[in-house]
Amino acid sequence: MSEDLVLVEKTEHVTTLTINRPEAMNSINPHVTVAMDKALNEYRDDKDQWVCIVTGAGEKAFSAGNDLKFTAQHGMAAMREITEGITSGFAGITERDDIFKPIIGAVNGLAMGGGFEIALACDIIIASDNAFFSFPEPRVGLMADAGGVHRLPRQIPYHLAMDMLLTSRRVTADEALGYGLISKVVSQMDLIPTAQAMADEIMMGSPIALQATKQSIVKGLESSLQVALKAEKQPKVKELHQSDDIKEGPLAFSEKRKPNWKGV
Repeated sequence: MSEDLVLVEKTEHVTTLTINRPEAMNSINPHVTVAMDKALNEYRDDKDQWVCIVTGAGEKAFSAGNDLKFTAQHGMAAMREITEGITSGFAGITERDDIFKPIIGAVNGLAMGGGFEIALACDIIIASDNAFFSFPEPRVGLMADAGGVHRLPRQIPYHLAMDMLLTSRRVTADEALGYGLISKVVSQMDLIPTAQAMADEIMMGSPIALQATKQSIVKGLESSLQVALKAEKQPKVKELHQSDDIKEGPLAFSEKRKPNWKGV
């Protein structure tokens, strides 16, 4: 059952994960978290998959966040039992530190609460023109504790982040673009094609070089600039330096052809 809650499509080197609960605004219950965790683990471990796109089914919602009805009906104990052993956080993504392949969030409609936190956990966010973002948790006595209170102030100016987190107001796609929170706003019809085109553009680079880049950025942000500059090279950087791709890139350039990346 949980596998039907997240649709997985693999096209050459791109994995597309679709949260598949349109009747519930793609809200996240523990079964969805289990399915997302499994799907993202498979993406992480599949050497032939280089870019991931995360989206929601339908045209109304990327995700409305935590399924409060499920929580009310089953209680926290049942939720913890279903997700026992999963360390990747809400929706299998918000606490991950083990995927250094690119993840694109294609936000189709509302991204509220935990849905917004899923988007923030992606590396790039593209939104449809009917999308909006908000953290309504305080209005139901909760807080954005699946990364929202930590990620948002790190990704946009402090006062804008506090505005969104404390007022729970809805921010349109165009506002989010102005904040620098997302990279593009497109029509609903163009959303997935745009995400796929971006994936194709990303894959013009070496897969292992992209992973080394992401790992260096993510780990470097955990410390000051000077510490990051002098820190020991990350594992993916060392892997890049020993890879076939680091030889293939200059060779392809000199031979005026497209590189034949292997990701190793």
